[in-house]
Amino acid sequence: MSDQSIPAGSRREQSGFEARRHTPLQRLQHFLHGNPAAVPLIVLVVAVIGFGVAIGPRFYSAFTLTLILQQVAITGIVGAGQTLVILTAGIDLSVGAIMVLSSVVMGQFAMHYGVPGYVAVFAGLVVGALCGLVNGLLVSLVRLPPFIVTLGTWSIYGAANFIYSGNETVRSQDIDQTAPILHFFGDSFRIGGAVFTYGVVAMVLIAVFLWYALNHTAWGRHVYAVGDDQDASMLAGIRVGRVLTSVYVVAGLICAIAGWVLIGRIGAVSPQAGQLENINAITAVVIGGTSLFGGRGSILGTIFGALIVGVFALGLRLIGTDPQWTQLTVGALIIVAVATDQWIRKVSA
Repeated sequence: MSDQSIPAGSRREQSGFEARRHTPLQRLQHFLHGNPAAVPLIVLVVAVIGFGVAIGPRFYSAFTLTLILQQVAITGIVGAGQTLVILTAGIDLSVGAIMVLSSVVMGQFAMHYGVPGYVAVFAGLVVGALCGLVNGLLVSLVRLPPFIVTLGTWSIYGAANFIYSGNETVRSQDIDQTAPILHFFGDSFRIGGAVFTYGVVAMVLIAVFLWYALNHTAWGRHVYAVGDDQDASMLAGIRVGRVLTSVYVVAGLICAIAGWVLIGRIGAVSPQAGQLENINAITAVVIGGTSLFGGRGSILGTIFGALIVGVFALGLRLIGTDPQWTQLTVGALIIVAVATDQWIRKVSA
């Protein structure tokens, strides 16, 4: 029976019944499903207010707040790349190894091969993209599970990092003399009492660029569609393999940029640095509200997730608690975030 055959009064009653059918809790769940960054934003605001009350005005100082940004810049950048992969219902355990390997390549090219600094940076970016390409082809063409593929390449890239570098650290003084551009993202500027590094600027620019790409381009729509349902995406004419490969390549390139930022952050090129960055990135993505099942999430949520970890880490340190409390709190946040995602997906399906 068509809607035209139903009397107007009956249609209004039916519409009213549909509206009353959803409880306030269900409407909240639908809102959160459509706005995945809302939950981490709320948690971030509550955490900042809570630590401000516990610690006092010094927590709200411009220096303290920008210090949090500096501390989470690398995690935010790597997490942005990880977000792309998880949006396709995959995961990349090799992001930290790609980051460190790219930074080592930059250092080795500049110090041992005598090439200009910008050439060394370009070489590192190419290596990061190639590592992502290997991951993407194994997932899209060979059709291996992303977890297994990246678990293997994590070991391969990590070993290649130590073999290629000879476990040698390039000192800050040597970088300043031969390739000061490698320290670029460690440089800072002031706005009043706030101190920003160019690494923070890089994180913000990458987040804005990826937000636009995911929300205002066909590629971004395809990323979400592939993560939501690969079979349906193929029937809709989306080249799933090409989308998956591009996602891993972009993630690898972003990790290489994070490797450049890492050099500026620590002041040296160390094969030992960033060993847990893959875990930190996944933590930021999950706390940031991106679903591990794919198809739902946002770059902004990941940045909020990284900031939440940074706020808790610095806040608990200023309070004077044992560092293990930070790890305990982050672990609890991960479990709560996954449980919340399950709750939202179940009701909003």
